Amino acid sequence: MNTKIFTDGSSLGNPGPGGFCAIIEKDGETYIAKGNEDYTTNNRMEMSAIIAGLYWLRKNYPKESTCAVYSDSSLLIDTMNKGWKRKKNLDLWKKLDSATNAFDKISWNWIKGHANHLQNTKADKIAVAEALKAKKNAGAQKKHPTSKPEESKSPTVQNGLFDSENF
Repeated sequence: MNTKIFTDGSSLGNPGPGGFCAIIEKDGETYIAKGNEDYTTNNRMEMSAIIAGLYWLRKNYPKESTCAVYSDSSLLIDTMNKGWKRKKNLDLWKKLDSATNAFDKISWNWIKGHANHLQNTKADKIAVAEALKAKKNAGAQKKHPTSKPEESKSPTVQNGLFDSENF
């Protein structure tokens, strides 16, 4: 598959401020979709990264029918490959299903995190930077959110590429 999406999510505390990043490689070019949320979990950010990458690809290359997704989240990759039962974050699973249904074939690939894989390392650094932005934003508000992460609004990419309402 020519198009590859490398993803990572980060949470400073679980739950806590979080960030995500999807690095999209297509036709020799590299694109980045990223975002953050003030109060979330690591798994929600991992899922948001994949959703953002797939949405970006569909929006910018509507005729693209296949891609390969790479993530260090064995939970996500195993759920997609083995059909594991989904118990939490059902709102994001619904969005992920909607995003994947737009493609004919997606290859789901696990890569070991923090193992010097170039694009995974880059996605991790960007996701952590996004989580730090969320922490700074939450600190400026000087209050803790009262909602649970599962009830919080799904994040959006700050440059407008990922609109959670479209899934």
